[in-house]
Amino acid sequence: MPSFGEIISEKRKEIGISQKELSAQIVKEDGQPISPQYLNDLERDRRNVPDEYLIEQFSKVLLIPAEQLYYCAGELAPDMKEADVDEDLVLEAYTAFRKVINKQR
Repeated sequence: MPSFGEIISEKRKEIGISQKELSAQIVKEDGQPISPQYLNDLERDRRNVPDEYLIEQFSKVLLIPAEQLYYCAGELAPDMKEADVDEDLVLEAYTAFRKVINKQR
């Protein structure tokens, strides 16, 4: 599985926009766009994966499912973090996930 930065870079190139163009479209919570240098660092895995707010922005702008970005970031989606479920259900879900993943190998 590619890294978070690799997915962002590949999709950006696929849709034919520059780092400068993409960085102008990814807006931080303060309303300011991220810098092209920050995007460059993300794409080259020189920065930690961004917070949930920016992951959601990348998902929307690049039309990448947010779940895919969270997975590559090693994170759970916010709605999954907040889910009120018991341990048995979590174990059942992880077991099912592993079975699906292992079928692909």
